[in-house]
Amino acid sequence: MKSILKLSLVCAVLLSGVSTYAIDGGNAFNLHVLKAKGKLITFAMNQVQKASISIYDKNGSLLYSEKATGKEGILRTFSLEEFPAGTYFLEIEDANKKARHEITITAENTVLSTTALK
Repeated sequence: MKSILKLSLVCAVLLSGVSTYAIDGGNAFNLHVLKAKGKLITFAMNQVQKASISIYDKNGSLLYSEKATGKEGILRTFSLEEFPAGTYFLEIEDANKKARHEITITAENTVLSTTALK
């Protein structure tokens, strides 16, 4: 009976380790777009304590940059009212990963892609 219980415990630990690895997602951050209303966007990155956040225009010119920190993740809200309509890129980088997301601004609203471009 004890050996069956031990074997079950070992199997449970192995299976939970496999599912955790599968959720990791490789080199992309787990970015969640929480709100997009008008030209205001709010996004969160769970399990990221330190990251550099930058916004570039379509020509690659840096428009905004900050070093963000958070205990259990990073939550940011950006007002893009001053940005003219067009395509921009949100770049997030920590010590191990780098991801680039597209921001599309129109006269009415702003859309932040949840899928990384690279």
